[in-house]
Amino acid sequence: MSHGAILVLGAVAGLTIFIGLPLGRVRNPPPGLRAFLNAIAIGILIFLLWDVLSHAIEPVEAALTAAALDHTGSWSRFGGLAATFVLCLGTGLLSLVYYDRWNGSRHRRRLGPGAAHVDELTRPTASVVTASAASRLAFFIALGIGLHNFSEGLAIGQSAAKGEVSLALMLIIGFALHNATEGFGIVAPLAGETERPSWGYLALLGVIGGGPTFVGTLVGQSFVNDTVFLGFLALAAGSILYVVILLLGVAHKLGHKELLMWGVLVGLLVGFATDFVLVAAGA
Repeated sequence: MSHGAILVLGAVAGLTIFIGLPLGRVRNPPPGLRAFLNAIAIGILIFLLWDVLSHAIEPVEAALTAAALDHTGSWSRFGGLAATFVLCLGTGLLSLVYYDRWNGSRHRRRLGPGAAHVDELTRPTASVVTASAASRLAFFIALGIGLHNFSEGLAIGQSAAKGEVSLALMLIIGFALHNATEGFGIVAPLAGETERPSWGYLALLGVIGGGPTFVGTLVGQSFVNDTVFLGFLALAAGSILYVVILLLGVAHKLGHKELLMWGVLVGLLVGFATDFVLVAAGA
């Protein structure tokens, strides 16, 4: 199979994320349904967090074993990988914290007396802020998933570069199934909001979340670098962790503790089910 065909299939694996995005335009769902959808998104993201961290720490542990036990590697190699892991994990987590603070303060300034009508200051402020917060949360989810999908694209591209075309195809199938569920996770905060997100905004979220699969496939076919691979996994883990914490806050406000636990369980099982596809294929 040609490199061009692998790139096209890599793009398809990322584009399946668009399947779940129209759910973000659903209006006035029952409160219990909204809580359940939010909980499923949490479960999916918890699985992704576990999956990303387990893969990111593997080369660090391998380097430590080589240096401390097997005496076949260097401590500098371990130190470099460990530093990359810590730096990228912290960047993925804390950069979103400070971006959210900056964006929130900028939004509040726009609602001040010099930029708003008197009527806007009396009532609509809360709904505007809520809608903005939901949109930002959806953006953060898409960003975290996009970083994760870039690493998946790297895996596809590197498999193809090594001549393991059958493995690359199995990865594409598995990641396509996986991304179909991730699209739902992106728009879960938007479902039931007063203002519907535009189709253009949903398309933007899809590009942010799914597009990196294609970019990663392109880069992965060009060169193989364990440090770069680890770095993007750690970035993804930090951003996904931040989003999970925010979604848990939303779940607390929505209530429905029983539905929360059932939804998290369903999301986790969906994540593991798509992962089992890859394992069964020998990927």
